[in-house]
Amino acid sequence: MQWVFSLGELAQTAGEIWKWLQTQPARVIALYGEMGAGKTTFTAALLRAMGSSDVANSPTFSIISQYKTDQGTVFHMDWYRLNSEEEALDAGVEEALYSGEWCLVEWPQKAERLLPGDFLNFQVEALPDGNRSISIEIAPNL
Repeated sequence: MQWVFSLGELAQTAGEIWKWLQTQPARVIALYGEMGAGKTTFTAALLRAMGSSDVANSPTFSIISQYKTDQGTVFHMDWYRLNSEEEALDAGVEEALYSGEWCLVEWPQKAERLLPGDFLNFQVEALPDGNRSISIEIAPNL
């Protein structure tokens, strides 16, 4: 499944993706993409679509942020600065990942083995024309 959209269409696209996500059993979204692809911007739009009035920022330094939404708690993680899986475990990511709450993970490749087997793989890409692309697949059990 793939969405291609302009930044002006981001809110609408996040709403469409949220509707689709509600039909899926997986609660963990792994956001892959280069620096500047729009992972945090998409996360903020998705949180709004989920009914959050919180301002979402990248949790690069804290590793995990929590947001309240109409759907309960959403954990937003940024693993960019992680040096090891052990560091991720010390930060409490496993508790969040297996809480049953929605989890959005940026830079999941830093500790990919910690992800549950049924996570959703979102590939976020900035296209040459300024649009963004999000491709989604259900990841196989690692």
